[in-house]
Amino acid sequence: MNATIRKLRKFLSLKRMLLIALLTAVGLFMFLPIIFLFNHAFKPLNELFLFPPTIFVKEPTLRNFEQLLLHTSSGLVPFSRYLFNSAVISAVATLSVILVSTMAGYVLSKHRFHFKTLIMGAIMISLMFVPETVAIPRYLVVSGLGLKDTYFAHILPFLASPVAVFLMKQFIDQIPDSLIDAAKLDGATDMYIFTRIIIPLTSPAVATVSIITFQAVYMDIEVSTFFMTKETMKTLAYYATAMTVNVPGVAATSLAAAIGLLIFLPNMIMFLIFQRKVIQTMLHSGVK
Repeated sequence: MNATIRKLRKFLSLKRMLLIALLTAVGLFMFLPIIFLFNHAFKPLNELFLFPPTIFVKEPTLRNFEQLLLHTSSGLVPFSRYLFNSAVISAVATLSVILVSTMAGYVLSKHRFHFKTLIMGAIMISLMFVPETVAIPRYLVVSGLGLKDTYFAHILPFLASPVAVFLMKQFIDQIPDSLIDAAKLDGATDMYIFTRIIIPLTSPAVATVSIITFQAVYMDIEVSTFFMTKETMKTLAYYATAMTVNVPGVAATSLAAAIGLLIFLPNMIMFLIFQRKVIQTMLHSGVK
């Protein structure tokens, strides 16, 4: 009996080690594009055109970033302006979407009112539309409100986020109604319940919405293309796209290598900060 148990433990231990080795190999394979992106940004021009391309840089250099700064300094708008616009717009839009979607999710989940089912149905239907289908109505709304060439034009189109509202509503559904009722019996107002109960308990969903919204806003080029006529109001993502298309010759390759890393870094940092909360959201861990 003891020998059988020892064999079983040895088999399970070996199976677990093989599983860990397999998952480690898969993780390293998935990590290769990130390693390549970091190394690619510091490659000199001769290594950028090697075939077959190499993952690791042999002679790292900052020349690509120097060319990027020199290219923007020679223009009308410096690189720092595009970076500043992207930072401000992404931060304000993300905070605004979190506030709006959390409030909407709380009302839809814990309040009763007329046309609630109709509103929820409209949100579900809006999930089926891709952004391109609402580009013209969005332009008419922004233009009609006189928001062209303003920061509000960057932020307003993202405030109505069906994905964020749906995610927050589904997560708030898991908070027991008895907890809300107990707070109301103690004299708590809706604002107190929202700020002291709903927001802390929905922090995993808030983190997920933050990542989704930040990536969507930071990588967006539609607003800069259609709503902005002033170059000083455009974002880093738009500049990266325009630069790689309009810059002639091999210079575009080195500039794209540098700016690709600058575009990727904020998204990676956001994910690393909130990744534990995102996993909790996917596991639907409400109130424990």
